[in-house]
Amino acid sequence: MHGPEEHHHPRIPHASRIERARVLVVGAGGLGCPVSLALAQAGVGHLTLADPDRVDMTNLPRQLWHRAEDVGRNKAESAAAGLARAFPGLSTEVLPERVDADNVEGLFRSHDAVIDATDGVATKFFLSDVAVLTGVPLVYGGVLRMQGQAMRVEPGGPCLRCLYEAPPPPDSVPTCAQAGVLGSLAGLVGSVQALLVLELLAGAARRVPGETALHVLDGRTMLGRVTRVTRAEECSGCQVTAVPSFPDEASACAR
Repeated sequence: MHGPEEHHHPRIPHASRIERARVLVVGAGGLGCPVSLALAQAGVGHLTLADPDRVDMTNLPRQLWHRAEDVGRNKAESAAAGLARAFPGLSTEVLPERVDADNVEGLFRSHDAVIDATDGVATKFFLSDVAVLTGVPLVYGGVLRMQGQAMRVEPGGPCLRCLYEAPPPPDSVPTCAQAGVLGSLAGLVGSVQALLVLELLAGAARRVPGETALHVLDGRTMLGRVTRVTRAEECSGCQVTAVPSFPDEASACAR
């Protein structure tokens, strides 16, 4: 792992849990940009940004860290540069490659929490499995058309497979390039993901053993709802004992 754009600020003697926190953001696009903004604004001490993709012109209207001169640049590097402009004291690390079976366990274990800001459905299940394996909390997030979702995966609680069991067949769900994504809704979901992480880092998260909450946001009605998710019996994801194989899927859209 290397970070060509690292920015450090001095540690203060009695730094809060949030200031000392290290958060891994997997994806530096439609969700990763608003998540990283909200976490930096809240004073999270260190962000690691991971993304193998490059900035495309279609990203610019809804992914705030990327500028026209960044087109063709790695997204994680571009996002880190944007964060440095806005938050000069923030410590950042760049991973301009995939988070996969070779590096995922070490990355999870070296951070206090992980944000799923990816756009591949199978990748989301992969990250959920690794969160169970390592015990490092993960905040899942997803946006398609006019609906968004966010949920925490914590030790002892339900995982993503408790909710959906398995990824759908690749051709059964339209990609966001086909179905479209409302940029402002992605920003809202990213903000909710950041809040779910901050609650956890601050020790303010309400926990019920074997349960978690799925936050569903409807862009048409501007309403949200919370669905209780319980741990499923004999869930394969809750019984993971080794790093699963990395799913062979293409990026679902130009994030």
